[in-house]
Amino acid sequence: MLFDKMLATLEDIFLRHDSALFLRKRKESFYINRDLRGRAALVWDAVSLEQMDESLRVALAALCTEISEKLGKHAFPAARMPLVGEAPFTADQQGAVVFTYGEHLPFTVVDRMLTESSWSSRATEDSLSQKMTVFYSIKGGVGRSTALAVAAWHLAQRGKRVMVADMDLESPGLSSSLLPEDRRPDYGLLDWLVEDVVENGDEALERLFATSPLADGSRGEIVVIPAHGRQYGDYIAKMGRAWMHRMDGETRIPWPQRLRTLLRKLDGQHHPECILIDARAGLDEIASASVLDLAPRLVLLFALEGTQTWTGYSILFNHWNTIGQARNIRESLQMVAAMIPPLEDNQPYMQRLRENAWDCFREQLYDALPAGEERQSDAFSFDRDDVEAPHSPWIIHWHQGLSAITQLHTLESTLDAAQIKGTFPFLSSLDTFFGEQA
Repeated sequence: MLFDKMLATLEDIFLRHDSALFLRKRKESFYINRDLRGRAALVWDAVSLEQMDESLRVALAALCTEISEKLGKHAFPAARMPLVGEAPFTADQQGAVVFTYGEHLPFTVVDRMLTESSWSSRATEDSLSQKMTVFYSIKGGVGRSTALAVAAWHLAQRGKRVMVADMDLESPGLSSSLLPEDRRPDYGLLDWLVEDVVENGDEALERLFATSPLADGSRGEIVVIPAHGRQYGDYIAKMGRAWMHRMDGETRIPWPQRLRTLLRKLDGQHHPECILIDARAGLDEIASASVLDLAPRLVLLFALEGTQTWTGYSILFNHWNTIGQARNIRESLQMVAAMIPPLEDNQPYMQRLRENAWDCFREQLYDALPAGEERQSDAFSFDRDDVEAPHSPWIIHWHQGLSAITQLHTLESTLDAAQIKGTFPFLSSLDTFFGEQA
């Protein structure tokens, strides 16, 4: 038994024991806890357990035995099950990912994660979400941070107050593109996360941001929250503590919730119209905080044509589909074709990228349509060539001069709007998203 087969095996086990224990009718009386090591344990409601007659106790013991035998090292010993809890198990679920698994006999899974962040559920949208765009990619080196910096400049030129946050704490760099050395603040986002754990976040709050000269002379403003301040400090030691929860009395505050609190405070200070988040690349749990826990209205999925890109997005989309979260997430997504190669004829490249993006969305996120039926107005399903579909990529071309620039702020007086528009056509789509005319 390997990890990937655990949940499907559990559903099969529950189906075999349903007639003896009436599991379908008792769905609120039990759940599966999967610990940090990937071991499953059956948790049963104490009240329900006390009311069981002898025949049901025997049946429950048989269920625990089969779970232990079939899952092997991925299960608690039968003698230690069931663990006892108190329905509705709210206290048990703090700090965990909770989802329903199973088609024939659905059951609740409480999944423990190290960082209290996961790809399993999306937070509830609020007023902050409505002005938030996250720049995300499966892999690095796709021009994501440069595109974000250019987007911030473009929106500021159009009179927008823009706030930019560098959430790529493991590989910081966005701030160097937007801020010269003499404008960098004393602290960064990492400092606040560490200080907030010990209820000292306000000490860093007022020296956490700076304005970019890229907006100088424009009608707008760019407020930058860098990953780190003017001095790195003990960066590695701080990284090891940034993802901690904070206790508020007896209430556990996970770090993604703390991050959202920070953004609300900064939003209240600066009143931005647009918030741009540079997310960590990859599939780790840190990236998921930006994509899901902040509940952004728009998530830009950067892609280069290639197997690594589509394997990564397929893994992510399949996860959302498996745990029943695809419908809550899919409408915020938009594919971006990044760094399109300067080929004389790049149509074959774009055709492959569009087809692969469509395959990913169609197989995991789009509603399946019965053969021969037309798409209904409420169906989330799109044809391959539908330019309004989320799989149809917004465009960013590769430009030799701009790709070599690491400090965009040095060009604030010479940036050519026509050149930028030609290289980054996705800006027109971003204008539409923020309610501007192209």
